[in-house]
Amino acid sequence: MPKYHINVFFSAEDGCWVADVPDLRFCSALGDTAEEADSDSQISPRHLSSRVVSQGTPMKRPFQPVSRRRFLRGVGVTVALPWLESIPVWGDDKKAASEPPVRFAALFSGNGFHSKEWWAKGEGKEMTLGKVLEPLHPVREKMNFIRGLYNAEALIGGIHSCQTGNLLTGAHLEPAGAIKSGISCDQVVAERTKGQTKVPSLVLGTEPSIAAIHKNYSMIYSSHISWSSPTTPTPLELYPALAFDRMFRDEVGRADQSVLDAVLEDARGYKNKVNAADKRRLDEYLSSVREVEDRIQQAGKAGRLQGWRPTLSKPDKPRPADGIPQDIDQHMRLMCDIVVLAFRTDTTRVCTLKLNNDHSSLRFPNLKAASGSGGIDYMIHHLLSHTDGADWLAVNRFFVEQLAYICKKLDEVKEGERTLLDNSMILYCSSMMTGNHNNDQLPVVLMGKGGGRIKTGRVLDYRGKPNRKMCSLYLSMMEKCGVHLETFGDSKERLIEI
Repeated sequence: MPKYHINVFFSAEDGCWVADVPDLRFCSALGDTAEEADSDSQISPRHLSSRVVSQGTPMKRPFQPVSRRRFLRGVGVTVALPWLESIPVWGDDKKAASEPPVRFAALFSGNGFHSKEWWAKGEGKEMTLGKVLEPLHPVREKMNFIRGLYNAEALIGGIHSCQTGNLLTGAHLEPAGAIKSGISCDQVVAERTKGQTKVPSLVLGTEPSIAAIHKNYSMIYSSHISWSSPTTPTPLELYPALAFDRMFRDEVGRADQSVLDAVLEDARGYKNKVNAADKRRLDEYLSSVREVEDRIQQAGKAGRLQGWRPTLSKPDKPRPADGIPQDIDQHMRLMCDIVVLAFRTDTTRVCTLKLNNDHSSLRFPNLKAASGSGGIDYMIHHLLSHTDGADWLAVNRFFVEQLAYICKKLDEVKEGERTLLDNSMILYCSSMMTGNHNNDQLPVVLMGKGGGRIKTGRVLDYRGKPNRKMCSLYLSMMEKCGVHLETFGDSKERLIEI
């Protein structure tokens, strides 16, 4: 008889291992171990043959195992599948066939945080958080709060630019308007894993780069944390629609048809090849794609301007080009959704999201000012950082809410025995501790368990310890992504706790 493919996977719903033949209805077996389910007589070749005869239906052509990358396809559109427990998406070898990959993300917000409210105490469920970090309370057990790390090269030179341009590289920065840093850790991972996903990495932002000089250093440094080469900052994608297109459309800019409308026929056929739990996962995933697609189309209609303002009550020049939402809360939230979709579909395993520049001009009319009069749009972010008041705290919390949103969404996605957050590492940091430019230690939070290899729910304090380099953290994180380096930036050793 033909050789039929058998999926062997652990079903959390059934609490046991399942062996399933996708091409033959009602043909599956259960077992306490993978081997027991696979060897069950119910799916033996002889039993399969007799079952087909008893059903009185022609024997279907055997299903070919899903390749390392599986996509739903439509005209001009490609949508990667989410993790499905009954299909070996991640690898072709039997041992690691359904082991989800580790995802790496770095989120950045500039100018530090409130001097008295960035803290965490305790462990696990007993961990308590300062007001800045309170939005992370629901996921605190999957968080590591890290104190005492610093970037030695960022202590050289001026402020802002030379504190940010080497945040993820640990490299020496060239002054006097020159552009030279190093390759950032996110791009090292992207290069080493290139070809395993449709997009090597996504580098997203909500504020344009600054072309100027500040304290003898180019402000390109304060505008970029991701570097593809020592002299090339990775281009920022500011347009949610273009980031969406890059993930799902074969021709960026082609928008004559909904992504989902283009692939629904393929999706309907594919749903017949997975189990009931995976059908629900596929439905939920496709619904989330539609939701983001709809929100991108609606973004910016409220018209709250942030960052820049027209000098006239009625501008005498056309408004900025379509595509960048004028509402900062919508813009950031859409970019967060892009990160979640990218990881959920395995379109990429590396994302960098720069929520603002270090020397930022963003304003926040969406946040209510402590005075009770209007929003927090009376002062740009950079100047607000020097106040250390209630409005600065509100802006800090707004940024952390974006991280909390991403983590909550990732933690809702089951990937076998873990969640997508468990299979991720989400780094959140700034280039200084407070708005006073102090960077002898940096504010760092690491979310996620790195594929189950990182213990979480801890406060890690490296103050006074010999190894407290940010690049030591990066060496540990890159190792969880399968990138093993002897040195990176200014470090030759890992943080053993990560």
